[in-house]
Formats: sequence, structure tokens, C-alpha cells
Amino acid sequence: MLDRLCMTVPDYPKPGITFKDLTPVFADAQGLRAIVDAIVRPFAGQFDLVAGIEARGFLLAAAAAYATGTGVLTVRKAGKLPRETFTEEYALEYGSAALEVHTTDIPAGARVLVLDDVLATGGTVGAAVRLVNRSGGSVVGIGVVLELVGLGGRKALAGERVHSLQQLHD
Repeated sequence: MLDRLCMTVPDYPKPGITFKDLTPVFADAQGLRAIVDAIVRPFAGQFDLVAGIEARGFLLAAAAAYATGTGVLTVRKAGKLPRETFTEEYALEYGSAALEVHTTDIPAGARVLVLDDVLATGGTVGAAVRLVNRSGGSVVGIGVVLELVGLGGRKALAGERVHSLQQLHD
């Protein structure tokens, strides 16, 4: 399903980068159902809340939470949430960025599944994991659709249970 629906866009967002566009997968009813079912299957019955990382992770998390009867948490880019937040910075190729969650959105002891579309260097997902932990939750696993193996994201998340639907070696 991923091979058929995922689009490859050369030189985006800059020359030399090959972007994997999952929006056609999300737009296909069977494709969306298949990836959501597959991404939560290894963690079935082990989580109370699904955290989605802005922005495509929101789509996965909302669908997964609905499918499993759990809650959903949005992990936002800095400055997007209206109430008091926890903030975690992470490194980018040139500079840094930050993610935030409201300080009261994760119940103490909640078991949280973190979802995103792509695992690259692990910086973004790592920041989300730290936010869940700071908020009093416990990360039970990380699910991603695509894992760019050569960028070392899994190694950066050592100690975390990571499940990827497709690993891309380059």
C-alpha cells in the first residue's frame, strides 16, 4: 500500500533532498485504515493516550485514538498552545526548534503511544518523548510510517520501543 500510494518528490524542500509525501496515503480510505491498524497493532491494549507530532502526526494520532477508543494529544510547535506549556528544544540541521504540550494535558501515569509520519534523526520524536515524560506520562512506544535508517533516528531513541511500517535504506 505504501509503495503504491506514497509519492516521491525530488529536491524538496531543497536540492538534494528526496521527500516522501504520505498525503496520498492519508487521502486513500483503505490506505489510511491499513497504516493506522498496522502502526498501533504492536502496542494494542498498552496505551491510554496517543500523542501526534505536528503536523502529519496529528492525522495519524487522531485516527489511531478513534480506532482504539483512546484519547489524543497534540504535540505542537512552539508558540501554538494557549495555556501553560512544557517546552523541549531539539537540533535541526541548521539551528534548533521546539515542541510543546500543555502542562495539564497528560494525566499522571498515562501510558502514551507517540506517533509521527517519518523518523529521521530522532530529534523531533525525542523531544516529544521528553515532553511526555516531563508531563508525568510514560511512553510505551513510538510508531512511525517511514524510517530513514541512514539518519540514525532509532539510535538516538535508544531505550525506546520503536515500530516503523517501512524502513528506507539510502
